[in-house]
Amino acid sequence: MNRLKDVRYTRWLALVVVWAALGLILSIEVYFSLRVSMPEVEFGDVLGPQYMRVSLWAILTPLVLWLRTAIPLRAGYWVGGLTFHFGVSSAIMGVYYLGRVWLIFWREGAIFADFWMVAQQSFFGSNMIDVIIYWAVLGTGYTFEIYRKYKNEQIRGAQLESRLVQSELSALKQQLHPHFLFNTMNTISVLVREGRNNQAVQLLARLSGLLRTTLDSAGIEEVTVRQEMDFIERYVEIQKMRFADRLTVVTDVSAEALESRVPNLLLQPLVENAIQHGVSPKRGPGRVTVSGRVVDHQLQLEVSDDGVGIEDGQIKRAREGIGLSNTRERLSRLYGASSQLVMKSEPGRGTLVSIVLPCRV
Repeated sequence: MNRLKDVRYTRWLALVVVWAALGLILSIEVYFSLRVSMPEVEFGDVLGPQYMRVSLWAILTPLVLWLRTAIPLRAGYWVGGLTFHFGVSSAIMGVYYLGRVWLIFWREGAIFADFWMVAQQSFFGSNMIDVIIYWAVLGTGYTFEIYRKYKNEQIRGAQLESRLVQSELSALKQQLHPHFLFNTMNTISVLVREGRNNQAVQLLARLSGLLRTTLDSAGIEEVTVRQEMDFIERYVEIQKMRFADRLTVVTDVSAEALESRVPNLLLQPLVENAIQHGVSPKRGPGRVTVSGRVVDHQLQLEVSDDGVGIEDGQIKRAREGIGLSNTRERLSRLYGASSQLVMKSEPGRGTLVSIVLPCRV
C-alpha cells in the first residue's frame, strides 16, 4: 500500500516539475519574442500568463491521458480518433484564449461590447501552442504505454526464462538421481549381505547428507564453484565406496575460480558421466580430474578421465546425450554465445569435457 502511495506521489511530483519547467521555457521564449517589438516589456508580465497556461495543462493532463484510453488512436479507429482529439484540442485552445481575453477586459475595465471583435483578431497564431501541447501530452501517453509494455514483456520473458531454467534443472536432477540412487542402494545391500554393517551405515549417512544438500539447493539457479566442488566431493565419497581403489578423483581449481558463480549442478553430471562411462568399464584403476582456471575474465572448467574413451562412431551420440545436451542448453540460455562446451575423446585414452563461460563473482 505504501509503495502504491509512493508511486502516485512520484507521478504527481514529476507532473508538477515537468509543467513548471515548461512554463519557464515558454515564458523565456515569449519574453524575448516580445522584446523585439516591445522593449519595455518586463519578464514578470509574461511569466503570469504562461504559468496560468501550464497550470491549466497540468490540471488537464490526467483528463487527456484518460481520453487517450477512452478514444484510442489505433487501426480501425483512426478517422474517429483523430477527429475527436483534434476537436478536443481546438476546444481547449478556444476556451483558454477566450478566457484570457475576458480576464484582460475585466482587469482593464474595457468595454465588453468589443470583446468578440478583439478576440477574433488574433485567435490563432501563438494560441496554436495549446493544440501542440495537447498532442504532445497524447503522444507522451502513448510513449509511456509502449515503454511499459516493453518492460512488462522483458520481465515476463525473464520470468519464463527463469522458470524454464529451473524446470531443466529439476528434469536433470530427476534423470540423474534414479540411476545413482539405484547403484548406491545396491552397494549398501551388498555391504549388508557381506556383514560390513559399519561401512553400510557410513555409506547410508553419506547418501543422506548428499540428498539433504540437493534438497537445500532446490530452486537455486547459481552457486559458487566452491559449493559445486563440495557437492562433488560428497558425491565422490559415495562412489569411492563402490569402486574402492579403482577410482581416483583429483581436483585442481584455482582460488579465483572457486569464487566464480556457475549454474547449479553444472559439474556433477560431467563427473558422473566420467565415472560411469569412462572409469566403470575400464579394467583396472581409473582417474577423473576436475580443473578450473580464470583466464582473461573467462572461467575455464574441465572434467577429464583416463577411461575407455569413446569410439569415433559413437562420439556424436555421446555429445547429444542427456547430460551433455541439458548442460549445453542451460549454458546457452544463461550465457548465450558467451559460453562454450566442447567434448573430446580418444578410444582407450579417455574423454575430456571443457566448459568456458563468463567469470561472474
